[in-house]
Parts: sequence; C-alpha cells; structure tokens
Amino acid sequence: MNSLEGVTRGQQNQALGMTTIAFTACFAVWTIFSIIGISIKQELGLSETEFGLLVATPVLTGSISRVFLGILTEQYGGRLIFPIQMLTTALATVLLSQANTYPLFLLAALGVGLAGGSFIIGVAYVSRWYEAKNQGTALGIFGAGNVGAAVTNFGAPFLVVAFGWQQTALIYAAVLTALAVLFWIFAKDDPALVERRKTGAKPASAMMQMEPLRDPRVWRFATYYFFVFGAFVALASWLPRYYVGAYGLELQTAGMLAAAYSLPGSVFRALGGWMSDKYGARAVMYLTFIVSLICLFILSYPATHYIVDGIQGPIEFSLATSVPVFAVLTIALGFVMSLGKAAVYKHIPVYYPHHVGGVGGLVGMIGGLGGFVLPISFGIVNDLTGIWTSCFMLMFVLVAVSLVWMHVAIRRQEHRKFPTLADETSLSDLPDTPIPASAQR
Repeated sequence: MNSLEGVTRGQQNQALGMTTIAFTACFAVWTIFSIIGISIKQELGLSETEFGLLVATPVLTGSISRVFLGILTEQYGGRLIFPIQMLTTALATVLLSQANTYPLFLLAALGVGLAGGSFIIGVAYVSRWYEAKNQGTALGIFGAGNVGAAVTNFGAPFLVVAFGWQQTALIYAAVLTALAVLFWIFAKDDPALVERRKTGAKPASAMMQMEPLRDPRVWRFATYYFFVFGAFVALASWLPRYYVGAYGLELQTAGMLAAAYSLPGSVFRALGGWMSDKYGARAVMYLTFIVSLICLFILSYPATHYIVDGIQGPIEFSLATSVPVFAVLTIALGFVMSLGKAAVYKHIPVYYPHHVGGVGGLVGMIGGLGGFVLPISFGIVNDLTGIWTSCFMLMFVLVAVSLVWMHVAIRRQEHRKFPTLADETSLSDLPDTPIPASAQR
C-alpha cells in the first residue's frame, strides 16, 4: 500500500486539482474531431464510414498508449510522464492544422490520440496520494475531466466559425503546451516514488506490472469499461453529426446539445466514485446497466409512420423522438455512464494496489477501443441500414450482453463463496428471515 506519512490534505488537493485540469484539457483535444471533423467531412466529401474512421482514429492511439503510459508512470512517476505526453500531443495537434488530404488527416489523428493516454497517467498518479477508502472519490473527481468533451462540443463550434478549424487546432495546441509547463513546475512527485527513492528500491519491471492480467476479473472490468467509457467517447464524437444529419440542426446548436450529453457524463463521475465508496461498485454497475438499457431502447426506436385499419376506416399516426426528448434521454444516459466509469475504476487500486498502472492501462485500453470501434460501427450500420437510430440499437445489444455477463459472474462468485447455496433452486424466493408463525395468520 502507499506510504502517506507526512502527506497533507493540501498536497493531496494540489495533486488532484492539477491532474484533473490537465486531464480535462487532454480530453478536449482528444475529442476535437467531433467538431472539426464535420468541416473536414464537408471539405473532402467523406462518406459516413470514412467520417466514423476519422473520428475514431485518435481513440485508437489513446487506447493502445494507455498500457505503456501506465507502466511508465508506475516506473517514473506522473510528474515526468504527464508533461511529456502533453507536449507530444500538442506537437501532433499543430501538425493536424497543416493536413490537407484524408491519409494525412488520419496520420495526424493518430498523434492527437496520445491525449487519451493521459487518463491512465492520472489514475496511477492520483491513486498514490490517497488511502484506499477515499480512492474511489478521488479518482471520480479526477475522472470528471471527461468534461473536456463538453468543452469541445460547446466551445469548438464557435472557434471554428470565428477562426476556422485550422486555427482552432492551433489554439488547442497552445493551451496544452502551457498546461504541460505549469504541471512540470508546480506538481510534486507522488509519495510512492519519493519513498522508493529514499529506500533505493527499484521500480517493478514491465513484466511484473502485467502479471495480474491473468486474472479473469481484469478482463471483465475491461468489458464493462468498453461500454461506460468507450461508448461515451464514441457517442460524444458522434452526436454532433447525428443532430446535424437526423434533425437538420446547425453545427453550433448540435454542439451545445452534444455538450449537454457530455457534461453530466463527465462531472458526475465524482458522484459515482463517492457512491462506489459508500454503496459498493457492484450496485452502481447494476444501476448503470439497467438505466442504460431503458434509455437505449427508446432511443433505438426509429421514426415510424403507422396506418391502422380502424372501425370507420384507416387511422394514421406517427411515432418519433423529438429533439427535446432525445436530448433528455442522452443526458440521462450520460449521467449513468459517468457513474459506471467511476465504479469500474474503484475496483483497480483496491484489487491491484501495486499494479494500478498495468491493470488500469489494460482496462483503459479496452474501454478506449470501444471509442475507436463504435464510431466506425455507427458509420457502417448507417450506410448499411439507412436508419439513423441504428447506432443506439448496437449499443443496446452491447449493454444487454454486459449486464447478463456481470450478473452471471456475480452469482457464480456467490456460489463459490457460499457453496451450500449452490443447490438452492428456489433461492430467490427464500426470505432472509422466515416470517413468524403468528404473523402468517
């Protein structure tokens, strides 16, 4: 466990605050294609599938990079790795502003995607400043940096209209560079790294960091994160295009409505961390999956026109989700996804306190891959079916599978822990305490 002797509340708050601000900026850069991608799509005449690939490409780099960035943070500390990662991403964002062909845009998007790797750097760094009972809340507050997606969806459209998408990319690069310098100046080495330097202990090797990946629970947590984070990133990138295409809204309006989804999907992650500390991550995951199923079922229903043979002749009526109803449902979906993101990462420093970087990196990578695979899938199913709501149909299936798998795994764990209950075929009907005979009359 972390040695927190001598660590003050002020030092904890400073580390958490600076890391959260840096992660917010990185996340804003990571989702920049959700806005400037629309302008690029119009300039190059891209198909839905090509647009989905462009939006998803940064997520691929951000996902894969989480594994080695997590290991590097465990070995050298977040104070060093975070500024290096931000400066590298800023350089790629400058190069993005100079691209003029689709292959060059994809190449630049790969570099911009390094911004997504900031998440595991922050997780490994922040978790070392807090004791286990408060790590869920601290990581939830840090994870609220996902609000960077809302910053981009809300602010970037106005920057694009005022300055153009190239200048918007340069503004993002300048902000990221400034934050990298400030982080290096004001951040402190984490307590675990300081202790290791005092004792002369060597950092765990990469192979030792990856050892817990043999545990099946790691892969189950990663599957949950594929939806709660991967689908969140995918939808945050896809919604501006959805509002423009499905409802014919202007880019600025579409960006603000997409920001309304991203905002609760980010800031309430802190609430999810607190709920996971207080009620348990398992209960929060059940809440996330069940509410998501309800929202996605409604969002999946396409606009439909019906003709019914009535008693006095045909009766015509239509069913369609209006913009206000659609916006409310996506906001509710983003809210429970934010709770689920915190719940997943509550497990990691508790189960794997000495392997947060390796395990957290893998879970983050799988989750991030959801943000890569899903936008491409959204474009493909749009092209194949011609139905705008097909993206929500796909997400509904994903949540249903995750919920069933989680529940089955939990029941199996209960039976292993309490083998005498395995043969109880009517277990769900048995009360914890039988009703007294006098009360049954």
